[in-house]
Amino acid sequence: MISYIALKHLHITCAVLSISLFLLRGMLMLRQSLALQQRWLRITPHIVDTALLASAVAMVVWSQQYPFVQNWLTAKVIALIVYIGLGTIALKRGKTRAKRLRAFLAALAVFAYIIAVALSKQPFIVG
Repeated sequence: MISYIALKHLHITCAVLSISLFLLRGMLMLRQSLALQQRWLRITPHIVDTALLASAVAMVVWSQQYPFVQNWLTAKVIALIVYIGLGTIALKRGKTRAKRLRAFLAALAVFAYIIAVALSKQPFIVG
């Protein structure tokens, strides 16, 4: 059986991989690179994000700290939904390069917020 600490490390590793892949894909999108169409770049982020979500759910169950009960977890879930929406605009649905860039930068800011909430266990980060 996997320990909670190992699960947390898996979650953190997946988060680092996820944002790294998002950054790579975002840079390729901004450069309008054909490399963005490589199969591994279309599949790997989904695998990593699935592992990230699965580890998050496992940690929630293990720790018995649930969204909509714990304010900070609720904030993370809402921010995650915003991040996903902005990410799809940045990488796929944005009609212009300028809209994609704004969505990309906003998604990075939301990701930073998610990390800050995770570290502080506070839904509102001030200062």
